[in-house]
Amino acid sequence: MRSMWGSIAMCVATMVACAASAYGQSATEAAKPAFDAELAKQLTADERGMKKYVLVVLKIGPNKVPAGPERDAMFKGHFANMGRLAGEKKLALAGPFDGVDGWRGLFIFAVESIEEAQALVATDPVIIKGEMVAEYHKFYGSAALMVVNDVHQKVSKK
Repeated sequence: MRSMWGSIAMCVATMVACAASAYGQSATEAAKPAFDAELAKQLTADERGMKKYVLVVLKIGPNKVPAGPERDAMFKGHFANMGRLAGEKKLALAGPFDGVDGWRGLFIFAVESIEEAQALVATDPVIIKGEMVAEYHKFYGSAALMVVNDVHQKVSKK
């Protein structure tokens, strides 16, 4: 379990470094950038450049929806829901896991409380259908996570 969380932390740190690089900074410059008060305000960063999030681990649920039109529609809705939440600046980061130990995916929500994250997750078809269940954790991380979705749009062909 400890190595899984270490891997998650390393992955998030790498994404932040990549985001900084996409904005024209080298990894060295990203490690020691000049303070940008306007950007810090825009990203709602605290004095450490950090902010509160809720990390959600999606795990295998009790109801595997069989292959077919219902499953296809469920996942289409799942991706649409993530797109909507990212567009609303509620979902900072999302992605799948390899399924080891029943872990299916990850959400990092830019919200103050687990209750707020629960309300957002409850709108997802994979949760509604029971395909996945969610585990919630408070997370304190770089406010720069909020630019990952913007950078992703620039590097995604589809």
